[in-house]
Amino acid sequence: MAILDSKVPSGPLAEKWTKHKNDINLVNPANKRNIDVIVVGTGLAGGAAAATLAELGYNVKTFCYQDSPRRAHSIAAQGGINAAKNYQGDGDSPYRLFYDTIKGGDYRSREANVYRLAEESVNIIDQCVAQGVPFAREYGGLLDNRSFGGVLVSRTFYAKGQTGQQLLLGAYAAMNRQINRGKIKAYNRHEMLDLVLIDGKARGIIARDLVSGQIERHSAHAVVLASGGYGNVFYLSTNAMGSNVTAAWRAHRRGAFFANPCYTQIHPTCIPVSGDHQSKLTLMSESLRNDGRIWVPKKLEDAQAIREGKLKPTELAEENRDYYLERRYPAFGNLVPRDVASRAAKERCDAGFGVNKTGEAVYLDFSSAIQRYGKEKALTSGIKDPDAETITQLGEEVIAAKYGNLFQMYEKIVDQNPYKTPMMIYPAVHYTMGGLWVDYNLQTTIPGCYSAGEANFSDHGANRLGASALMQGLADGYFVLPYTIGDYLSDDIRTGPISTESEAFDKAEADVRERLQRLMSAKGKHPVDYYHKKLGKIMWNKCGMSRNEKELKEAIKEIAELRNDFYENVRVPGNMEEPNQELEKAGRVADFLELGELFAKDALHRNESCGGHFREEYQTPEGEALRDDKNFRYVAAWEYKGEPKDAKLHMEELVFENVELKTRSYK
Repeated sequence: MAILDSKVPSGPLAEKWTKHKNDINLVNPANKRNIDVIVVGTGLAGGAAAATLAELGYNVKTFCYQDSPRRAHSIAAQGGINAAKNYQGDGDSPYRLFYDTIKGGDYRSREANVYRLAEESVNIIDQCVAQGVPFAREYGGLLDNRSFGGVLVSRTFYAKGQTGQQLLLGAYAAMNRQINRGKIKAYNRHEMLDLVLIDGKARGIIARDLVSGQIERHSAHAVVLASGGYGNVFYLSTNAMGSNVTAAWRAHRRGAFFANPCYTQIHPTCIPVSGDHQSKLTLMSESLRNDGRIWVPKKLEDAQAIREGKLKPTELAEENRDYYLERRYPAFGNLVPRDVASRAAKERCDAGFGVNKTGEAVYLDFSSAIQRYGKEKALTSGIKDPDAETITQLGEEVIAAKYGNLFQMYEKIVDQNPYKTPMMIYPAVHYTMGGLWVDYNLQTTIPGCYSAGEANFSDHGANRLGASALMQGLADGYFVLPYTIGDYLSDDIRTGPISTESEAFDKAEADVRERLQRLMSAKGKHPVDYYHKKLGKIMWNKCGMSRNEKELKEAIKEIAELRNDFYENVRVPGNMEEPNQELEKAGRVADFLELGELFAKDALHRNESCGGHFREEYQTPEGEALRDDKNFRYVAAWEYKGEPKDAKLHMEELVFENVELKTRSYK
């Protein structure tokens, strides 16, 4: 196994980023206008990077498969974004944010990257406020904060339950300014299908115009991949239906190592599966765990009666409810990290205490919070001796002000009023911590190919804490990549425009056409979704919230067989030279069928449990994750060798000089 060089600068942790910025090469403003950069993906990471690079003077081309960057999946983030501002005066600091993130990632993150993330978090908030992002404010006019799981301070800035949407609109406005100036050329409804290398460097992409079906060549001096995560390999996830791994996977096939693919976050507060007709799942923000209490019935007969519709949850006496997170983890209670809360919900449901018809749901109850807020509001409003109805009404008004749009969304989907009856929730695939391996400069193992946001293997280790995805995406896009990419591009000031009329572009385009033609020519009997659903069931059942050696080996075999059947029996109607959504889906599922096998291979090789990677063979007597720091304290980066089963493992050893490795405890 080769050892990867992360290019982390020397010196004290708190000085590394400042020292690095002072040491790296820069590009003269007059030279920036002669350099082209392609940005694939225009969510928070890509949009922020594109706007900032264009503002600096580079010529930027952006690509997204949506009709507008405003439709990026970043818009779905609800609960908030972390920053170590310490506005609450509760002891927060960049170091504490750094430590919480390292600990939350179960000591599988790179120290230097995480500390940089914590440092830049304070700048993100100022940047977004300047853009007009309407963060919530407390009564004195200062920005408000709330808590998220896995921490003991309030550091999460939010805009009701629409934080991702508001942040994305800020980045989109910054992009629009550059589009208007002619510094960004936007290619919407375009999908990247391959990466072009010239003399070993990333020099462009092959893209398909999804409106005309035309295959296009686009060149640049560097390529930034910010195309999001791969959670849709599970079919059912909280991701947008179009979210895919294709851009990252095409880069992987060209030589970019893929790191920690098995690190996937299962989010504990999602609306449960209701039937086979569903194509995606809906997230209910983790912010709800601030005020919602999670419980199941204490008695099996009560759970059975609720499932059969003979008993309503509101009829169950308090003493007959099991607030199992508060019972198991008294220090953190309902705000334990997502992997802990998810496995606890699964354990209770597997034991027979689930509360919906499928037996796979627990309650998230706001009745206590409504009463608490109602009494407080009555006091501050000067209402003496309020009756129960008034207290409830006032409490519901407070909850509505904090979470109203989330409650509306739940009621529209489930057709139940969550103010009057507890929400039903269950874990679902949400975020992927794995992705393209990048060094400290966010450069992949391909020179000139960078990756930002969820598309890279990120700073989150084995378990992303709440409200840190938005933080990483914006830190990468606004504050990290614009510095580090200049160090590489400083060698290109005399290169001149990159021509698309070259042997490398000819070969890449031919490969794309051959791949698409193979999908079109199968003429099988099954639609693309047939295979996607089958893959999703394998992934969820054998590579989901818990994994074991036997089932992972079965998954590897089954996915390989499914992939062979896909190429023989998939049916893609229409043709290549026209709008063809089935062809789009087929290409994405083909890549998922390769990624899924590598995912299982990665999970099988890692004989430990850490964060979101839970191997049943490696757990404490209490059922918690059991790490093996002696043998697995490294990033697993896989090199493409023709088939997922043949992928070659490379390691980046993780060195912890500023934190002590401890057994992660939230009791």
